Amino acid sequence: MSELLEKIGLCIEFGKINNASVYPPNMRGEDGADELTKRAIEEGVNPGDVLNKALIPGMDRVGQKFSENKIFVPQMLMAAKAMSAAMKHIQPFFQSGAVKQKGTFIIGTVAGDLHDIGKNLVAMMIEGSGWEVIDLGVDVNSNQFMEALKENPGSAIGLSALLTTTMVNMEKIVADINAFSSDSKILIGGAPVNTDFCEKIGADFYSPDPQGAVAYLNSLT
Repeated sequence: MSELLEKIGLCIEFGKINNASVYPPNMRGEDGADELTKRAIEEGVNPGDVLNKALIPGMDRVGQKFSENKIFVPQMLMAAKAMSAAMKHIQPFFQSGAVKQKGTFIIGTVAGDLHDIGKNLVAMMIEGSGWEVIDLGVDVNSNQFMEALKENPGSAIGLSALLTTTMVNMEKIVADINAFSSDSKILIGGAPVNTDFCEKIGADFYSPDPQGAVAYLNSLT
């Protein structure tokens, strides 16, 4: 079983989605995260072990490589797709309570901004770390965040922006969320933002990369 879990972790790390995927070239023709995770579940491997001993370690390695500039956005996207392929086999066990999640994370690109690559990478890294992720998409305003918080009290919140013209919208959203739910931690990220801006608008944490957001959220559990 440990060998199968190791293979799943490698598929996540190197972005091997399924048998049909030609990426990465050195794994062409091999089963990927999809088939191997399905096999693990069918063979009776504990879904929690698949998550904690294969998927999370694989995504941790991806995040570390990205932080060290050893891989870049295209490789991250392939890893995220592999993670999605594996997670569809684990998701039913979250819903049944057989696998315990660390918490809930609500994420969205702020109002006026339609960019989503960075948001999607953060969402996948956090989901891969064992959190339930509620992705509100792009152009998300205060009301949408607060509606999601009503349905998921105490969730952590992630705000993303790529443009200097839309990062200013973070300030109003942060203020609205803090007034609505003082116990929800708010994380911000995106090319134009930094730690000073995070402190200025009253958010709780800024990270320049997904791995930092994962580490911060895991420190809360």
